[in-house]
Amino acid sequence: MIDVVQGTADWFKVRAGIPTASEFTNLVTPLGKIRTGDVVETYLAKKLAERWIGGPLPSTYGGGGLEQGSLRQNEGIAWYAYDREVKVREVGFVLSDDGRIGCSPDGLFPNGIGIEAKCPAPHTHVGYLLDGVLPPAYVPQVQGSMLVTDKPSWVFLSYCRNFPALTLIVRRDEKFIGALREALDAFLERLDDGFAHLKELNGGPPARTPPADKGDDGILPL
Repeated sequence: MIDVVQGTADWFKVRAGIPTASEFTNLVTPLGKIRTGDVVETYLAKKLAERWIGGPLPSTYGGGGLEQGSLRQNEGIAWYAYDREVKVREVGFVLSDDGRIGCSPDGLFPNGIGIEAKCPAPHTHVGYLLDGVLPPAYVPQVQGSMLVTDKPSWVFLSYCRNFPALTLIVRRDEKFIGALREALDAFLERLDDGFAHLKELNGGPPARTPPADKGDDGILPL
């Protein structure tokens, strides 16, 4: 587990170049079918670019929208903790045991099981309430978080102020996780091969510019 604040520059940096649960939808469909084609190729190029520069791509930063979403998520998790009388610990980034994949739970309970909180638009939230199941779009992320953390279940929360909340206990789906693991194994092999090829084309590893030293007064030199 890496102690960073989600949404900050440090958080973007530690997850750069690493397949993460929120991005597993690029590798498998909500039904557990392994993806092929442009979606996978674009994702591979993105992860390789991140690994090469040692940080996030400039287009990754979400600005104010990300901050507002985080505030709404915090409100939803605070509601859940109060309603269920449980403790929820904030976390930054969680790596698998081999350090090859990761996830960013919106919180962890004392038993290590996590919670994924979404704060959608009212009409989307109402649709979730009527369906009463984990929205398909989030299946790869939630099941992927269980793969990363090796947990048997996960909590999904859809929260929208002034509406009933949707809370679900999602069980680990071994068939889905098996397909996800197969897709990740193939992707990680291609990621390593691609990085080796970039080094060959470059004549060596990437030359990264170190951070500029600040002067005694804390100001960057001109």
